[in-house]
Amino acid sequence: MNRNGTISGGDEERDASSLRWKLAAALLALAALAGALLWMQHDGMASPADEAQPDAVAARAQGDAPITAQPDEAVSPASTPVAQAPTVEPAAMPGATKPFDAPMIATEAASANGCAFPMLDAAKQPFKLYAAGAYSGRKLGMQIDQSGNEAGRIDVGVNQPGEAVALMLGSYDPTVWHIGWTSGTRIVAVLVGGYHKQVVTGLPKGVPLIVSTYDNKGPCGYFYVTADKAPTLNPIARRAFGRGIDMLYPASQGSVLVGAAAGGMITDASAQDDDAFRIAESMAAGEAGLAYAVSRGWLREAMQSDADAWIAARASRPQADVPPIAGGAQPGRMTVHNGYVVLKPFRLPAGLYGAHSATFFVPKGVSRPTGNLGHSVLYDFNTLTCAGTFCESR
Repeated sequence: MNRNGTISGGDEERDASSLRWKLAAALLALAALAGALLWMQHDGMASPADEAQPDAVAARAQGDAPITAQPDEAVSPASTPVAQAPTVEPAAMPGATKPFDAPMIATEAASANGCAFPMLDAAKQPFKLYAAGAYSGRKLGMQIDQSGNEAGRIDVGVNQPGEAVALMLGSYDPTVWHIGWTSGTRIVAVLVGGYHKQVVTGLPKGVPLIVSTYDNKGPCGYFYVTADKAPTLNPIARRAFGRGIDMLYPASQGSVLVGAAAGGMITDASAQDDDAFRIAESMAAGEAGLAYAVSRGWLREAMQSDADAWIAARASRPQADVPPIAGGAQPGRMTVHNGYVVLKPFRLPAGLYGAHSATFFVPKGVSRPTGNLGHSVLYDFNTLTCAGTFCESR
């Protein structure tokens, strides 16, 4: 514009050029904004780092580690389209496979929380809790475990018609529990305890069962049911059943009745005989296992002469720095408990503890038996040494 207010030709050209640049800049800004909006719509509000690295977004969509672009590879989201993430098939399990054709039978879990029956709720479904048992049952003349103890049998009859009944059973010795009940009695759960193995037969398949013994390191610990053990039982009952015991019934001569006397008791059709739980003779423990070894010619029963021979062999050893005794040392005397002479290499049976322990003599030229001596003692004529817990006292 000149001094008198008119516009010169040069000013008009400059103004037009400036307007064109402004329009071009506005169009470029609109194009950039549109591109950014499209990118954000495609990737769900991607972060600035993702905008600079579209490959990293695709990598995360596939579950792989993110790929970091190098600085000179950074690109503008408005100028580079985003590739669709390829479909990834699930990875196969490693190793060889075959069809899984095992029969699937739905059963109720015995316990989902260790020493507990979570399916029982006394507030919603009232039930009675009865305890029954003895130190041992009626002897069966067989073994069901490798404790060395003869198994017993306890028959439990339950007559509580119209009631839901839970049972807490226990015996110290290995025991086969046979369960029966009267029509109208409903058993809803059973907990069995003991020191050695306990097995239950006669219960319908759907009745929850927990077996907890010292030997199996069960979830409720070790307990058995007798009158003198009554003070120890309620704490375990509250853990397992959420309540205390209504009544304790001591068993006598391998039998116990929970409730009043009644006839016509029934048991499950699948109940097994005692022999179904008998372990093989070759696996017998304690004295039964030793008797089996004798029958196979691995052992023979020891005599007093075997013990005397050991005393004489030990006395004949040269002893350093021991003065001679006039008339000679008086011969010792050994009392043999449950004694055997080893005739052939063999493995000792399990359960040689306490009353089931034994005394073994190994003659010259015979190998020592393998296995656990337990509380037993072994005298080796090959080395004139003693092995076992009580050697120092013999």
